[in-house]
Amino acid sequence: MKGVVAAGHPLTAQAGADVLRAGGNAVDAAIAAMLMSWVAESALTGPGAGGFMLVHTSGGETHLLDFFVAAPGKDAPGPPGELEPIDVHFSEDAIQVFHIGPASCGVYGNPLGIAICSKRFGSMPLADLAAPAARAARDGIEVMPMVRQLFDVLKPILTNTEEGRAIYAPDGDLLDVGDTLRMPDVGDLIDRLGAEGPAFLYEGDVARAVSEWVIQRGGTITERDLASYRVIEREPARAKYHGREILTNPPPSSGGILIAYSLDLMERLHPPAEHRLRTLVRVMDRTNKERTKDFVRGLHSEGYLERFLAQEALESAAREVGNPLGNTTHLSVMDANGASVSVTCSNGSCSGVIVPGTGVHLNNMLGEEDLNPEGHRHDPGARVPSMMAPTVVLNDGQTELAVGSAGSNRIRSAILQTIINVVDRGRSAQDAVDAPRLHYENGVVEAEAGVNPAALDELEGEGWQVVRWREKNLFFGGVQAVARNPETGALSGGGDPRRGGVAVVVD
Repeated sequence: MKGVVAAGHPLTAQAGADVLRAGGNAVDAAIAAMLMSWVAESALTGPGAGGFMLVHTSGGETHLLDFFVAAPGKDAPGPPGELEPIDVHFSEDAIQVFHIGPASCGVYGNPLGIAICSKRFGSMPLADLAAPAARAARDGIEVMPMVRQLFDVLKPILTNTEEGRAIYAPDGDLLDVGDTLRMPDVGDLIDRLGAEGPAFLYEGDVARAVSEWVIQRGGTITERDLASYRVIEREPARAKYHGREILTNPPPSSGGILIAYSLDLMERLHPPAEHRLRTLVRVMDRTNKERTKDFVRGLHSEGYLERFLAQEALESAAREVGNPLGNTTHLSVMDANGASVSVTCSNGSCSGVIVPGTGVHLNNMLGEEDLNPEGHRHDPGARVPSMMAPTVVLNDGQTELAVGSAGSNRIRSAILQTIINVVDRGRSAQDAVDAPRLHYENGVVEAEAGVNPAALDELEGEGWQVVRWREKNLFFGGVQAVARNPETGALSGGGDPRRGGVAVVVD
């Protein structure tokens, strides 16, 4: 096998697979897939977004590159304008409020992140990796059923401006299944990124156009914000779980250390199979309680990771839990040499702000309540905290699983359950991703169809409020996972059907 790719759209996964087939490494494949996702998954990511890439090399080195969104406002002419609230309906009963508009936009990192990752870890020219995505953007791609479903969910945002309507509702109605989505400006941007590198987006003509457009409409992204943006390499957060080492996203992002915290608690409690679900809910409850104002403020402080995951703190939490015996996209890649990549990117739920003639649809990270529970509190240049948590599971130093998810607050619960399904239950990547999930937040256990009904009855008997979903839903995340069987070395992939995910194994 030459490798395996799992991604949120067939075209995204195929772009990465084509690169593996042509002899590229895992990072080359990830970059080609990321660029294709700007077209195939344009409601979730793009040049105006940010992300994280976790690379585990064939030589055993691990690198976490942070190119997530930064807070704007350096030399801003005034305070930000008003955020525009939008209700996003995941179902009749699940509604989440997002805030959009120019005041919600942060400084993007995807273009610089791609260029630096390619230069440091890739083996193929960036122009070659960019060409298929640029061509797809210009020629157009067919709208698939899952993409149309996402368009329906995000319709109030995608059609909020004239620029958005021109792309997603060119004839007045939202593009339907079978229609062609064309993004020529994005194609030009991708081609230019491959040929010139990212400078034009941070110090050149596009940077100026973005800053002027946003500031004139109440946002605060300045030319200085863009010119001073940097990719940061961070030491991954680490946890132990059933003989494995878990590597994930560290502070100032929050999702990774909350996953590490949850796994460490599960490791200490070690519940028998018949009580695993009840323990999982208790652990989710205890983890949610850690997301205090002090937690949010502490993410930017030196040594916070070590303090948060300190032995005595985890032991205290384990005692409290007790034993019950009593708008983001991800892709994962492994190559034949053992290297793995886990990369998560997000435009939030989109801001609706599309800068004419540039191909840039800006993120709304400053309007995401789960990322900014206290409102606009981040100093200009500071990274916005994120739930995104690209993760690698090592077994004797070799990647057993590379995994990540979309899904806002559901990211950490989706990744946690996928890891448990692979490590504890021995499931393949696809079976682990397909398995029904639950999520606990705000006093409610949300359970997909297929979760053990007897266990849910027991939870209700203990006083937990349980909501039973009739089917699987993108509310519960979009996990993309690739795995290597530690005994046979066989590769497998799992694309999340909740978000149209696909896995491609390259022979």
